[in-house]
Amino acid sequence: MVTAARRIAFDILRRVEAETAYSGELLHAVLSDTRAPIKREDAALATELTLGVLRWQRLLDFVIERQTGKPLAGLDLEVLLALRLGLYQLRFLTRVPPSAAVNESVELVKAARKRSAASLVNAVLRKAPREEAEKLVPPGLVPETRLGLLHSHPDWMVARWLARFGETRTVALLEANNRAPALTCVIHQPDRRQEILQELTQAGMRVEPGQWLASAITMRGGNPAATRAFRRGWISMQDEASQMVALLLDARPGQAALDLCAAPGGKTAALARATGDQALVIAADLHAHRLRAMEQTMKRLGIDWVPRVALDGTASLPFSRMFERILVDAPCSGTGTLARNPEIRWRLCSGDLADLHQRQVALLRNALRLLAPAGRLLFSTCSLEPEENEQVLDEALRDVPGFRRMTSMDALQLHVREGADTARLFSADGAFRTFPPEHGTDGFFAVVVQRHE
Repeated sequence: MVTAARRIAFDILRRVEAETAYSGELLHAVLSDTRAPIKREDAALATELTLGVLRWQRLLDFVIERQTGKPLAGLDLEVLLALRLGLYQLRFLTRVPPSAAVNESVELVKAARKRSAASLVNAVLRKAPREEAEKLVPPGLVPETRLGLLHSHPDWMVARWLARFGETRTVALLEANNRAPALTCVIHQPDRRQEILQELTQAGMRVEPGQWLASAITMRGGNPAATRAFRRGWISMQDEASQMVALLLDARPGQAALDLCAAPGGKTAALARATGDQALVIAADLHAHRLRAMEQTMKRLGIDWVPRVALDGTASLPFSRMFERILVDAPCSGTGTLARNPEIRWRLCSGDLADLHQRQVALLRNALRLLAPAGRLLFSTCSLEPEENEQVLDEALRDVPGFRRMTSMDALQLHVREGADTARLFSADGAFRTFPPEHGTDGFFAVVVQRHE
């Protein structure tokens, strides 16, 4: 019989492949379902298996192809997933007995009605090489292919990072993308901080202060979504860089605000709390289903004064008024979040960046036109790519004049923990930039612009 953790991982990986679903959303849905509670150790292993297989997919597939002697396209999806899961455990999880890794993978293909492939899975995994990746990679490869195979990233992505960052920083980034990031939460109820920390600790989590913000905590070893603190809206899961981005806008009580790309709602919630329940805050997003999910988040947080509007922000916007604060957290490639969302690296191609750039410019142009005199707009992405960041900003500001860029360091200083050197988060041009291996967060870019009075 297949264990719960492996069954969950197998099902999620199948949906990631077959439905282009996102592993993080699927894991959250399964692990936070109070109707079918999952043991803590099963939740941890299911998460490790799901994200680990996705992170190391290229290297795993290289070994599978070599061992089977046939292209991956010749394998049924269920068989391929069982092989990836078994091989990942054999290569990366030393605490899992090899016999368990092999036998459970065989049982997975049987349970998936691929019984005829059971002997293949058994043979491939029992004979699979266990040596370090460096010994598996053939000699004479160009740098982007060698590093891409060693660290399980696509060649085109590695090549552009080598050109921009150099080999040392690129390797550091690749390694960071393959490490499980700490789970970071924002505390919404600071007066309950000790109560929250005690509950998380009792739930088996190792809790530490955030690296940058006084309101942030990091956790390992548990599922905060299953806690009372989460259900009551005292905490939310949000990367620390994402938390900081929302603060850069320096929203004040009573200001009218628009979040043009609002889902999943973490930054909208911060904006609503900053402006207060008497202010107008509108949450807009292209996808109605994401706004429906966001409604549940807002309900959990006790924020009931934010109307939600489904619209295409690249088209003509339906608002007749101006806003004093606007947030454009634009849809992007997500290359700053590959540790957390590993499937992105296999879905993205270099040509996507140009399409994303055009959409981001259109969003930003439209938003700029709605900004009130002396109002502030924040443009942000979780991308490391210049086509989605400074190039978007430059083009939009050329098309819609009358704005100046601001440094937002002072706004952040009000919220940092003692001793945090947030100056390291800002480049010489005043942009907020985080780089995963250097700042311990997701990779983000953000700039605040102000309309002339």
